[in-house]
Amino acid sequence: MKCPYCNHPDTRVIDSRPVEDDSSIRRRRSCDECGKRFTTYEKVETIPLIIIKKDNNREQYNRGKIERGILRACYKRPVPTDEIQKTVERIETKVFSLEEKEIPSHIIGEIVMEELQNLDAVAYVRFASIYREFKDVNTFMDEIKKILDR
Repeated sequence: MKCPYCNHPDTRVIDSRPVEDDSSIRRRRSCDECGKRFTTYEKVETIPLIIIKKDNNREQYNRGKIERGILRACYKRPVPTDEIQKTVERIETKVFSLEEKEIPSHIIGEIVMEELQNLDAVAYVRFASIYREFKDVNTFMDEIKKILDR
Protein backbone atom coordinates (compact mmCIF):
# COMPACT_ATOMS: atom_id res chain seq x y z
CA MET A 1 0.00 0.00 0.00
CA LYS A 2 1.41 3.36 -1.04
CA CYS A 3 1.76 6.02 1.68
CA PRO A 4 -0.73 8.89 1.10
CA TYR A 5 1.74 11.40 2.58
CA CYS A 6 5.07 10.68 0.87
CA ASN A 7 4.01 8.15 -1.82
CA HIS A 8 6.56 5.61 -0.59
CA PRO A 9 5.48 2.23 -2.06
CA ASP A 10 6.00 0.16 1.12
CA THR A 11 4.00 0.48 4.33
CA ARG A 12 3.42 -2.01 7.08
CA VAL A 13 0.27 -3.07 8.90
CA ILE A 14 0.29 -2.22 12.61
CA ASP A 15 -3.20 -3.40 13.53
CA SER A 16 -6.09 -5.20 11.79
CA ARG A 17 -9.62 -5.64 13.04
CA PRO A 18 -13.04 -6.27 11.54
CA VAL A 19 -15.44 -3.36 11.22
CA GLU A 20 -18.65 -3.53 13.30
CA ASP A 21 -20.75 -5.30 10.65
CA ASP A 22 -17.95 -7.75 9.72
CA SER A 23 -18.21 -6.72 6.07
CA SER A 24 -14.76 -5.14 5.93
CA ILE A 25 -11.43 -5.00 7.73
CA ARG A 26 -9.89 -1.84 9.17
CA ARG A 27 -6.10 -1.71 8.99
CA ARG A 28 -3.81 0.79 10.70
CA ARG A 29 -0.66 1.25 8.65
CA SER A 30 2.66 2.97 9.17
CA CYS A 31 5.06 4.30 6.57
CA ASP A 32 8.68 3.23 7.12
CA GLU A 33 9.89 6.23 5.12
CA CYS A 34 8.09 9.21 6.73
CA GLY A 35 6.77 7.53 9.90
CA LYS A 36 3.19 8.76 9.40
CA ARG A 37 0.21 6.51 10.18
CA PHE A 38 -3.02 6.08 8.25
CA THR A 39 -6.06 3.82 8.09
CA THR A 40 -7.26 1.68 5.19
CA TYR A 41 -10.38 -0.45 4.79
CA GLU A 42 -10.47 -3.73 2.92
CA LYS A 43 -13.81 -4.86 1.53
CA VAL A 44 -14.92 -7.70 -0.70
CA GLU A 45 -15.54 -6.49 -4.24
CA THR A 46 -18.97 -7.44 -5.51
CA ILE A 47 -20.13 -7.86 -9.08
CA PRO A 48 -22.11 -4.79 -10.18
CA LEU A 49 -25.81 -5.50 -9.92
CA ILE A 50 -28.11 -4.04 -12.57
CA ILE A 51 -31.72 -3.18 -11.72
CA ILE A 52 -34.35 -3.43 -14.48
CA LYS A 53 -36.85 -0.63 -13.89
CA LYS A 54 -40.58 -0.75 -14.76
CA ASP A 55 -39.93 1.13 -18.02
CA ASN A 56 -37.19 -1.43 -18.92
CA ASN A 57 -34.40 1.07 -18.33
CA ARG A 58 -31.43 -0.35 -16.50
CA GLU A 59 -29.42 1.26 -13.72
CA GLN A 60 -26.79 0.13 -11.28
CA TYR A 61 -27.94 -1.05 -7.85
CA ASN A 62 -27.88 1.77 -5.30
CA ARG A 63 -28.21 0.91 -1.60
CA GLY A 64 -28.95 4.57 -0.88
CA LYS A 65 -32.26 4.37 -2.74
CA ILE A 66 -33.44 1.54 -0.47
CA GLU A 67 -32.29 3.45 2.62
CA ARG A 68 -34.07 6.62 1.54
CA GLY A 69 -37.29 4.75 0.77
CA ILE A 70 -37.31 3.05 4.15
CA LEU A 71 -36.41 6.26 5.97
CA ARG A 72 -39.30 8.05 4.24
CA ALA A 73 -41.68 5.23 5.13
CA CYS A 74 -40.52 5.30 8.77
CA TYR A 75 -40.65 9.09 9.07
CA LYS A 76 -42.00 10.09 12.53
CA ARG A 77 -42.48 6.44 13.49
CA PRO A 78 -41.01 4.90 16.65
CA VAL A 79 -38.47 2.84 14.72
CA PRO A 80 -34.88 3.00 16.00
CA THR A 81 -32.22 3.95 13.47
CA ASP A 82 -30.24 0.78 14.16
CA GLU A 83 -33.32 -1.30 13.30
CA ILE A 84 -33.64 0.56 10.00
CA GLN A 85 -29.98 -0.16 9.22
CA LYS A 86 -30.41 -3.85 10.11
CA THR A 87 -33.45 -3.97 7.84
CA VAL A 88 -31.48 -2.44 4.96
CA GLU A 89 -28.71 -5.01 5.58
CA ARG A 90 -31.23 -7.89 5.47
CA ILE A 91 -32.73 -6.55 2.24
CA GLU A 92 -29.32 -6.18 0.64
CA THR A 93 -28.33 -9.70 1.76
CA LYS A 94 -31.50 -11.13 0.22
CA VAL A 95 -30.97 -9.20 -3.03
CA PHE A 96 -27.35 -10.31 -3.43
CA SER A 97 -28.15 -13.89 -2.39
CA LEU A 98 -30.27 -14.15 -5.55
CA GLU A 99 -26.89 -14.24 -7.33
CA GLU A 100 -28.26 -12.57 -10.45
CA LYS A 101 -26.51 -9.93 -12.55
CA GLU A 102 -29.82 -8.25 -13.42
CA ILE A 103 -32.86 -8.09 -11.15
CA PRO A 104 -36.25 -6.52 -11.91
CA SER A 105 -37.07 -3.65 -9.53
CA HIS A 106 -40.38 -5.26 -8.55
CA ILE A 107 -38.50 -8.14 -6.88
CA ILE A 108 -36.56 -5.67 -4.74
CA GLY A 109 -39.79 -3.81 -3.97
CA GLU A 110 -41.41 -7.02 -2.74
CA ILE A 111 -38.39 -7.81 -0.54
CA VAL A 112 -38.56 -4.29 0.93
CA MET A 113 -42.30 -4.65 1.61
CA GLU A 114 -41.79 -8.02 3.28
CA GLU A 115 -39.16 -6.53 5.60
CA LEU A 116 -41.26 -3.42 6.33
CA GLN A 117 -44.21 -5.61 7.35
CA ASN A 118 -42.04 -7.04 10.09
CA LEU A 119 -40.61 -3.65 11.04
CA ASP A 120 -43.64 -1.33 11.27
CA ALA A 121 -47.18 -1.67 9.88
CA VAL A 122 -47.60 2.06 9.18
CA ALA A 123 -44.26 2.23 7.38
CA TYR A 124 -45.33 -0.79 5.34
CA VAL A 125 -48.59 0.90 4.25
CA ARG A 126 -46.77 4.13 3.43
CA PHE A 127 -44.25 2.30 1.26
CA ALA A 128 -46.94 0.13 -0.34
CA SER A 129 -49.05 3.17 -1.23
CA ILE A 130 -46.20 4.55 -3.33
CA TYR A 131 -44.80 1.24 -4.58
CA ARG A 132 -48.16 -0.25 -5.59
CA GLU A 133 -49.41 3.13 -6.85
CA PHE A 134 -52.75 3.05 -5.05
CA LYS A 135 -55.27 4.75 -7.31
CA ASP A 136 -58.09 5.22 -4.78
CA VAL A 137 -59.11 4.75 -1.15
CA ASN A 138 -60.55 1.27 -1.81
CA THR A 139 -57.17 -0.08 -2.93
CA PHE A 140 -55.63 1.49 0.17
CA MET A 141 -58.28 -0.10 2.40
CA ASP A 142 -57.72 -3.52 0.80
CA GLU A 143 -54.05 -3.36 1.76
CA ILE A 144 -54.89 -2.34 5.32
CA LYS A 145 -57.38 -5.24 5.59
CA LYS A 146 -54.61 -7.65 4.60
CA ILE A 147 -52.53 -6.36 7.50
CA LEU A 148 -55.42 -6.58 9.96
CA ASP A 149 -56.23 -10.15 8.91
CA ARG A 150 -52.79 -11.30 10.03
